[in-house]
Formats: sequence, C-alpha cells, structure tokens
Amino acid sequence: MVKRLILIAIFLFSGMAFADIIYLNNGRHIKGLIKSEDDFGVELEVAGGAIKFGKSEIKKIVRSGADESASIRRKMESEKKHSEERIKQRRLEEDQKPRDVEFTRDAKGILVKTTLNGSAEAILVLDTGASILMLRREVAKNLGINLDNAKSDIMVTVADGRQVAAKHLFLKSVKVQNSEANNVEAVILLEEFGGTDIHDGLLGMSFLKNFNFKIDHKENKLILEKL
Repeated sequence: MVKRLILIAIFLFSGMAFADIIYLNNGRHIKGLIKSEDDFGVELEVAGGAIKFGKSEIKKIVRSGADESASIRRKMESEKKHSEERIKQRRLEEDQKPRDVEFTRDAKGILVKTTLNGSAEAILVLDTGASILMLRREVAKNLGINLDNAKSDIMVTVADGRQVAAKHLFLKSVKVQNSEANNVEAVILLEEFGGTDIHDGLLGMSFLKNFNFKIDHKENKLILEKL
C-alpha cells in the first residue's frame, strides 16, 4: 500500500520544479511539502493527502524556500479544487442517469418498495394523482414518530373522497432502490384504515416531481431520471 501511494505521489508531483524532496534509502524520491516532522519521522503533504515516512526510511531531505513553498501550496490547492469539481461532476452525471425500478402489482395498483429516512422500509402504491406522499399511521412507529397524542395539522382527501386528518412533515430521504430524493413533503394519516387498500401508503408527486419518470407496464419497471 505504501509503495502504491509513493508511485501516486511521484506521478502527481513529477512536474513540480521546486518542492520539499524526500530521498529514500530504496532509491526513490518524493516531492511535496513537509507537513510535520519529529524524532520518529516526517509527514509529507501531497495533492492526494499525506504520506508518513519513518526516519529509518529517509536518506536525506532537500527543503524548498518559503516563496517556493507558498507557490507549491497554491498549485496543490488549485489541483485539489479541480479534482473535487471533476468528482462532483462525475457524481452528478451518475445521479442523473435513468434508473430502472422493478415493481409488482396487485388489485390496487403498482407497488414500490421504498426506504424512508434511511432505515424504515415501506411498500407504497405509486399514485401520480396524489400531490403528496401519504403514509399509514402504522409506518410512524418505524420512523420513530410517536402519534399517541398527535394533533392533526392538515386535512387530506383520500381516494374515496373522504377528508382525513393527518400529520404534516418532511422526510429527510425517500429512496427507491438507487434513486433518492431528500426533504420530501409527506403526511401521516391519523385514522386507521382497514385491509390493505393503500398498503403502507401512497408514493405521490412530492417524491416523483424530483424525477423525469416513465412507467413501463410491459416490463413492470418504473424509470426514474433525476432532475
């Protein structure tokens, strides 16, 4: 692992005209900036982080001047910033790739497995006609929410036209396989429902609006593309 880091460091700093240079007993040399030094070894700062060397590994050290060190640090910071921007862009491009989500069906519609707030599992009915994500009261326990003395702060209309008391909240995250949305508006219905007419709830537009989505009924797939 140390040899691998050394090779990376040599590659990153091969173009530097001035730097602190550590010459090793094995014949290699590494350029960077000395971050710290004591009786036991030296820590060398490089673009990818830092590498520690024991004093017994080091043959000699050639140190850069103050002006040279400042110039090198500016270059390192610039390279680090550009690297972080490239990584961020790659992650963004990866997040925006369309992702297929397999679903199942029953008499009530399309069923999607979801993970709420990173831990609570729920099976929700996909409902593009629901403006908000709705959850049954039973799901609140899995989310760590105590509704024993909860008061309604919103009324919602369910499929049969009834107005139902609900608790309004925002979920930190709603994840459907590899597709995730954060800060998703939701309600927990305070009335108990008989049977499984909505399973654990409805996956409504407060989640779906974060994506371009398409339903492939032939392949039983929901295709989500992050906006």
